[in-house]
Amino acid sequence: MTSRVQHTTFDCADVWAVATFWRELTGYGDDPADPNEPGDTELLLVPPGGGPGLLFASVPEGKTVKNRLHMCMTPLERTRDEEVAHLLTVGATVVSDQRTEDGAGWVVMGDPEGNEFCVLRSDAERGLSA
Repeated sequence: MTSRVQHTTFDCADVWAVATFWRELTGYGDDPADPNEPGDTELLLVPPGGGPGLLFASVPEGKTVKNRLHMCMTPLERTRDEEVAHLLTVGATVVSDQRTEDGAGWVVMGDPEGNEFCVLRSDAERGLSA
């Protein structure tokens, strides 16, 4: 290994709204040594067990083109379709539905500012051990 990812950065118009959405999606939380506050221009969320965080940085420019960062998410406690339904209740939108009749595929979702991510089937749905 020559490098490791420290965090992934999202440029946002409203860092609090986007960070709150991703907190709900991932279960990440504030760094206890540096908790986030409303009005901060940068918010960092860290995973419960350690590892790369998600950094949300305030930028003045609005989003005008398709983002170039794509994440694939695998639900831990729900099926893919249950997770998609949950995400719709917390502010996500469906960008593209790539589910197939046999249950394979994914759903491309957008967060509150349109950053795209895919929701895949859970490990249980794919017959994998967790």
